[in-house]
Amino acid sequence: MKKIAAIDIGSNAVRMLICYVIQSGNHHIFQKNSYLRLPLRLGEDSFIDGKISNKKIKTLSDALISFKYIMRVHKVDEYQIYATSALRESKNSLNVISEVEEKSGLKINLISGLKEAKIIAKGNSLSKLEFNKAYLYVDVGGGSTEYSILRRGEDKISKSFKIGTVKLLNNTIDLLTVDEIEDWITSNIDPNEKVKLFATGGNINKIQTITGTKTGKPISYLSIKNLLNNLQTYSYKDRMIKFNLSPDRADVIVPALKIFILTMESIRSNKMFVPKFGLVDGMINEIFYKKNGCKLDP
Repeated sequence: MKKIAAIDIGSNAVRMLICYVIQSGNHHIFQKNSYLRLPLRLGEDSFIDGKISNKKIKTLSDALISFKYIMRVHKVDEYQIYATSALRESKNSLNVISEVEEKSGLKINLISGLKEAKIIAKGNSLSKLEFNKAYLYVDVGGGSTEYSILRRGEDKISKSFKIGTVKLLNNTIDLLTVDEIEDWITSNIDPNEKVKLFATGGNINKIQTITGTKTGKPISYLSIKNLLNNLQTYSYKDRMIKFNLSPDRADVIVPALKIFILTMESIRSNKMFVPKFGLVDGMINEIFYKKNGCKLDP
């Protein structure tokens, strides 16, 4: 069995997913073997100061060095590392990547928001889509939010917007971005069209747990709205205690809820499904089916 690793250097956290690739007849199954998330908050530097600090560069280097040894223990055959909005918008991104690569020995690829959106949508099989229905996927990150619209028999439509949880926390977004999201959604989805909404990312997984929504069942608009109102009545510290939230989740969950509510209201949806699929999952698919995947150094 082959093992593949995908590493996502995001604005709020750095994640690594390791999967087995198991052949089943003419198909391949990706079975999750290990998942690790480190809350580095690179976006705090990038979105406020415009560049990544030396302290964060060292932390990121240490994180990737630890990932390298974990991949070695797991005997990973191929890996890929993608960096998203925090590094995309950092003035010293090329220097950061060069320095981290030199220290860790791992190759980092800086990807566009559009590519990020398309990779996230890769995990959704068009063959399973129903006719006469649109599928809207939203992935809320720390520095950007990615949308994809899928319809059976048509090409995917994807768009990345510079709005995310860390940016909202630090008031570093252009308010016009909200209008741009609404305009993009309404211009690509007919008001009379049946739309099924899916949300991905760590925040929506936690929201599903807090609202008591069963796996496979959609989260209602009312549940999300009530949760936002409830969370806003508590301090940062009290949220961690009452809702069992980690320190790096207790603050970003509030702006994440606001983006999910904006999305639901834009298509007048009263429910949202959680497929538990994100960028690292899409990367696993891409790595396996791409012939020039990186091989882990011995």
